[in-house]
Amino acid sequence: MGEDILVAEQARRRGEALVASGGLAVRASYVSRTGLLRIVLSSGVRVEIPAALIEGLAAAAEADRARIEIDGIGHGLHWPDLDLDLSVPELLAGVFGTRRWMDSQRAARAGASTSAAKAEAARRNGTKGGRPRKTVA
Repeated sequence: MGEDILVAEQARRRGEALVASGGLAVRASYVSRTGLLRIVLSSGVRVEIPAALIEGLAAAAEADRARIEIDGIGHGLHWPDLDLDLSVPELLAGVFGTRRWMDSQRAARAGASTSAAKAEAARRNGTKGGRPRKTVA
Protein backbone atom coordinates (compact mmCIF):
# COMPACT_ATOMS: atom_id res chain seq x y z
CA MET A 1 0.00 0.00 0.00
CA GLY A 2 2.85 2.40 0.83
CA GLU A 3 4.32 1.89 -2.66
CA ASP A 4 0.99 2.90 -4.28
CA ILE A 5 1.00 6.15 -2.31
CA LEU A 6 4.59 6.85 -3.37
CA VAL A 7 3.77 6.24 -7.06
CA ALA A 8 0.68 8.46 -6.82
CA GLU A 9 2.71 11.23 -5.16
CA GLN A 10 5.37 11.04 -7.90
CA ALA A 11 2.68 11.23 -10.58
CA ARG A 12 1.11 14.24 -8.83
CA ARG A 13 4.48 16.04 -8.74
CA ARG A 14 5.10 15.32 -12.43
CA GLY A 15 1.64 16.67 -13.25
CA GLU A 16 2.25 19.84 -11.23
CA ALA A 17 5.59 20.33 -13.01
CA LEU A 18 3.86 19.99 -16.40
CA VAL A 19 1.21 22.52 -15.45
CA ALA A 20 3.86 24.93 -14.10
CA SER A 21 5.88 24.66 -17.32
CA GLY A 22 3.02 26.27 -19.26
CA GLY A 23 3.38 23.71 -22.07
CA LEU A 24 -0.08 22.19 -21.82
CA ALA A 25 -2.90 22.80 -24.27
CA VAL A 26 -5.94 24.66 -22.95
CA ARG A 27 -7.53 25.14 -26.40
CA ALA A 28 -6.97 23.62 -29.83
CA SER A 29 -8.66 24.33 -33.13
CA TYR A 30 -8.21 23.89 -36.83
CA VAL A 31 -8.43 27.06 -38.91
CA SER A 32 -9.66 25.89 -42.33
CA ARG A 33 -9.10 29.29 -43.96
CA THR A 34 -5.35 29.04 -43.32
CA GLY A 35 -4.92 25.26 -42.94
CA LEU A 36 -3.34 25.75 -39.51
CA LEU A 37 -3.65 23.76 -36.31
CA ARG A 38 -3.84 26.38 -33.55
CA ILE A 39 -2.90 25.42 -29.99
CA VAL A 40 -3.25 27.80 -27.04
CA LEU A 41 -0.99 26.80 -24.15
CA SER A 42 -1.52 27.22 -20.42
CA SER A 43 1.22 29.87 -20.50
CA GLY A 44 -0.89 31.98 -22.88
CA VAL A 45 1.39 31.25 -25.85
CA ARG A 46 -0.40 30.49 -29.12
CA VAL A 47 1.26 28.10 -31.56
CA GLU A 48 0.15 27.51 -35.15
CA ILE A 49 1.37 24.54 -37.20
CA PRO A 50 0.43 23.82 -40.83
CA ALA A 51 -1.78 20.71 -40.73
CA ALA A 52 -0.16 19.56 -43.99
CA LEU A 53 3.08 18.97 -42.04
CA ILE A 54 1.48 16.65 -39.49
CA GLU A 55 1.22 12.93 -40.07
CA GLY A 56 -2.41 11.88 -39.88
CA LEU A 57 -3.71 15.38 -40.62
CA ALA A 58 -1.96 15.97 -43.94
CA ALA A 59 -4.42 13.87 -45.97
CA ALA A 60 -7.42 14.22 -43.64
CA ALA A 61 -10.68 15.88 -44.64
CA GLU A 62 -11.31 19.41 -43.36
CA ALA A 63 -14.23 18.29 -41.18
CA ASP A 64 -12.11 15.56 -39.56
CA ARG A 65 -9.27 17.99 -38.88
CA ALA A 66 -11.67 20.34 -37.13
CA ARG A 67 -12.93 17.88 -34.51
CA ILE A 68 -10.19 18.03 -31.85
CA GLU A 69 -10.31 17.01 -28.21
CA ILE A 70 -7.76 17.89 -25.53
CA ASP A 71 -6.64 14.80 -23.61
CA GLY A 72 -6.22 14.77 -19.87
CA ILE A 73 -4.64 17.89 -18.44
CA GLY A 74 -3.62 19.16 -21.87
CA HIS A 75 -0.65 16.92 -22.62
CA GLY A 76 -2.25 15.44 -25.73
CA LEU A 77 -4.60 16.18 -28.61
CA HIS A 78 -7.05 13.62 -29.96
CA TRP A 79 -8.97 13.45 -33.25
CA PRO A 80 -11.73 10.86 -32.68
CA ASP A 81 -12.78 10.68 -36.35
CA LEU A 82 -9.18 9.98 -37.38
CA ASP A 83 -8.20 7.78 -34.40
CA LEU A 84 -5.20 10.10 -34.05
CA ASP A 85 -3.40 11.11 -30.87
CA LEU A 86 -0.57 13.64 -30.76
CA SER A 87 1.62 14.81 -27.90
CA VAL A 88 1.64 18.57 -27.30
CA PRO A 89 5.28 18.61 -26.07
CA GLU A 90 6.37 16.71 -29.19
CA LEU A 91 4.48 19.09 -31.48
CA LEU A 92 6.16 22.02 -29.71
CA ALA A 93 9.51 20.31 -30.26
CA GLY A 94 8.83 20.04 -34.00
CA VAL A 95 8.00 16.33 -34.04
CA PHE A 96 5.03 16.11 -36.39
CA GLY A 97 4.91 12.34 -36.88
CA THR A 98 6.83 9.11 -36.70
CA ARG A 99 10.53 9.03 -37.55
CA ARG A 100 9.70 7.47 -40.93
CA TRP A 101 7.18 10.24 -41.70
CA MET A 102 9.61 12.98 -40.65
CA ASP A 103 12.41 11.44 -42.75
CA SER A 104 10.16 11.26 -45.83
CA GLN A 105 9.17 14.91 -45.38
CA ARG A 106 12.81 16.00 -45.06
CA ALA A 107 13.78 13.94 -48.11
CA ALA A 108 11.01 15.50 -50.18
CA ARG A 109 12.17 19.00 -49.26
CA ALA A 110 15.82 18.11 -49.93
CA GLY A 111 15.01 16.66 -53.34
CA ALA A 112 13.10 19.79 -54.28
CA SER A 113 15.97 22.10 -53.39
CA THR A 114 17.98 23.75 -56.14
CA SER A 115 21.52 25.00 -56.29
CA ALA A 116 24.03 26.06 -58.90
CA ALA A 117 25.93 22.78 -58.44
CA LYS A 118 22.75 20.72 -58.89
CA ALA A 119 21.83 22.65 -62.05
CA GLU A 120 25.33 22.19 -63.49
CA ALA A 121 25.25 18.44 -62.77
CA ALA A 122 21.88 18.18 -64.54
CA ARG A 123 23.29 20.02 -67.58
CA ARG A 124 26.32 17.68 -67.72
CA ASN A 125 24.06 14.65 -67.49
CA GLY A 126 21.84 16.10 -70.21
CA THR A 127 24.75 16.36 -72.63
CA LYS A 128 25.39 12.66 -72.03
CA GLY A 129 21.84 11.75 -73.00
CA GLY A 130 20.26 12.11 -69.55
CA ARG A 131 19.52 9.43 -67.03
CA PRO A 132 19.93 5.89 -68.38
CA ARG A 133 16.67 4.06 -69.02
CA LYS A 134 15.74 1.30 -66.66
CA THR A 135 15.92 -2.16 -68.14
CA VAL A 136 13.16 -4.66 -67.46
CA ALA A 137 14.54 -7.90 -66.11
